[in-house]
Amino acid sequence: MADPGAESEPLLSGARGGGGGGRDCPAGSPGCRGVPVGPGAEARRALCFDQAVVFIEDAIQYRSIHHRVDSSSLRLYRWYYSDACQWILSLTIFLILFLAFIETPSSLTRTADVRYRSAPWQPPCGLTESIELLCLLVFVADVSVKSYLVGWAEFWKNLWLQAYLLVLVVSLLDWTVSLSLVCQEPLRVRRLLRPFFLMQNSSMMKKTLKCIRRSLPEMASVLLLLALHLCLFTMFGMLLFTGEKKDDGQAQERLTYFRNLPEALTSLLVLLTTANNPDVMIPAYSKHRAYAIFFVVFTLIGSLFLMNLLTAIIYNQFRGYLMKSLQTSLLRRRLGTWAAYQVLCSLSAEGGAAAQGVGVKAQDVLQVLHKVQLAGSHKQAIVEKLRSYGGDMMSADEFQKLFHEFDKRVIKQHPPRPEYRSPFLRSAQFLFSHRYFDYLGNLVALGNLVSICVFLVRDADVLPGDRDDFVLGILNCIFILYYLLEMLLKLFALGLRGYLVFLSNVFDGLLTIVLLVLEISTLAVYRFPHPGWKPEMLGLLSLWDMTRLVNMLIVFRFLRIIPSMKLMAVVASTILDLIKNMRAFGGILVVVYYVFAIVGISLFRGVVVAPGNSSLALDNGSAPCGSFEQLEYWPNNFDDFAAALITLWDVMVVNNWQVFLDAYRRYAGPWSKVYFVLWWLVSSVIWVNLFLALILENFLHKWDRRSHLQSLAGDPEAPYQMTVELLFRDVLEEPTEEELLAELSHHPHLRLRR
Repeated sequence: MADPGAESEPLLSGARGGGGGGRDCPAGSPGCRGVPVGPGAEARRALCFDQAVVFIEDAIQYRSIHHRVDSSSLRLYRWYYSDACQWILSLTIFLILFLAFIETPSSLTRTADVRYRSAPWQPPCGLTESIELLCLLVFVADVSVKSYLVGWAEFWKNLWLQAYLLVLVVSLLDWTVSLSLVCQEPLRVRRLLRPFFLMQNSSMMKKTLKCIRRSLPEMASVLLLLALHLCLFTMFGMLLFTGEKKDDGQAQERLTYFRNLPEALTSLLVLLTTANNPDVMIPAYSKHRAYAIFFVVFTLIGSLFLMNLLTAIIYNQFRGYLMKSLQTSLLRRRLGTWAAYQVLCSLSAEGGAAAQGVGVKAQDVLQVLHKVQLAGSHKQAIVEKLRSYGGDMMSADEFQKLFHEFDKRVIKQHPPRPEYRSPFLRSAQFLFSHRYFDYLGNLVALGNLVSICVFLVRDADVLPGDRDDFVLGILNCIFILYYLLEMLLKLFALGLRGYLVFLSNVFDGLLTIVLLVLEISTLAVYRFPHPGWKPEMLGLLSLWDMTRLVNMLIVFRFLRIIPSMKLMAVVASTILDLIKNMRAFGGILVVVYYVFAIVGISLFRGVVVAPGNSSLALDNGSAPCGSFEQLEYWPNNFDDFAAALITLWDVMVVNNWQVFLDAYRRYAGPWSKVYFVLWWLVSSVIWVNLFLALILENFLHKWDRRSHLQSLAGDPEAPYQMTVELLFRDVLEEPTEEELLAELSHHPHLRLRR
């Protein structure tokens, strides 16, 4: 239980008056005071340190400081945000989302093709429900701890926590209904609510979702203009293609693509994505050249102007709202460090340090820093700065600047190279650590790749059993020996730590070791290459399989050339940064996929049947060319969760998505088009454009700063950390001291004495 008296007293205090304007804490209004000496004073001092530690950790993680700050609550708070608890929570979220693959309808079949699919495994009633109940109980504990830590007043202000509680109540009620009906209920509402657990656990996903919601009005204006464009050209097309003769090009166009209003609208909507171009134009264009004008003008206005305008608006508006969200994150970071300063300042005042000046003791900051969970590079940089103060007092500005290290990119310093006394060894070290030695390695890798290509072209029409792998086997041995020699020489020149600091060296070294093991295994099983070298299969893999595996790894190893080309290196590092920082955007896509897949299963499960089992399913011989049946798209169905995900992916790519629209119109009804058009809007139009916006921002940032980073790191290959927050860091505004004090004054558990 928390000590009620601990929060009844002002835990922070600061004055607006005085020459400092609230900049430093007055000695007469300490925040953690209460008992000047004795065991009570030590307890107060420990509480102040714990508060400062938690506030700094909140600043590091961009968390809100509006939570309880008494001693028991702080212990619970740090335990909740420990790696173990967060790992358990993440595992629980993954587990409850993964249940969709094994619960009815199960995805545990070899194929999704309705013609060859065997009966899926049906889990017994209560198996997946038991796992789900355990997950829900973990979430109940999670929301209980969160609600307690923020307090009842903050709970009613936090819509996410209220929604969290509501989703849990609905899920538990629906779970009870499932057991009451012996798992035979027609719809499980809680399956649609599961992605919420993923969203509420990620602050960046919440920011992204908020930015998308605020960007929707601007997107809607262009979408309405796009809808108007579609409607006008649909009516114009139906009036234009009204042929009277059966063999007329107009009649063929009308009967194929403009038979009625829904068909015409669908045809032009698909043409907007260019998926059915030029098929939709050919019947009329083959009759008269002038008909091409209609389709060219439609594509110019819709695909080239309106769709790209929508991309520009999404990029501009989303970037603006994302920057606002990140500005709030920066305020949280500065607020956390400011609150820590105020707490430590009260310790200095209590200890009689006012005679030495106002501020905090460097020794107190150092003691707090040792308890803070912080990356080693950042902590080391802050400790080095702290030691420069000695026993002096730190002002508020100095304290804030001390923690500006959080905002800096992490640039790994190269460890010192081995020192050799022999002039010959020093010359060899210089030679094998020079970039020209890397260029030689790239040239050798290129030669290896060319040799593989030559043999692939030469033996393209030769069966694997008839090939003579003697020359290629000898070449592979030579190249692998060179790769091994190159790795050993670099280890000699750079040392083990210096070798491992380069990601390209780690990549090369791992592949070289794997290649060496494979080559030794090949020689041990099939002996040394000789003319006519094609022995029978021994062990698990044939000689051809072993050679093919080695060659695949050699081709993959050629990626080592990327760091040597500056533009290619910038593009590659942009991709890597995107992969690292796409958790929020990828999480939003997972949520959208999950919800649409569950809805698709509810709407279209079982509607696609194998040919011969229904009058709607045509066999391949009688199906029209380009139809669902003729193209054998049978695995694209919504009979289970995994199949639904792949079907949604195929539609998102929009290649041949008119085939899905037509097939599900025939199998499920014309209303099915609404589902697929909504999916196209959400996935291809909105999310893909958001992804494009992030790619542009990340690449431009990398391109503009590559020279500066090279000068800082001293090497173009020096790795550094890039996050979404750092991406916009230079354009964010620092919060003023008045804003920080005003925000602290509204803290529900901290009261400033004015």
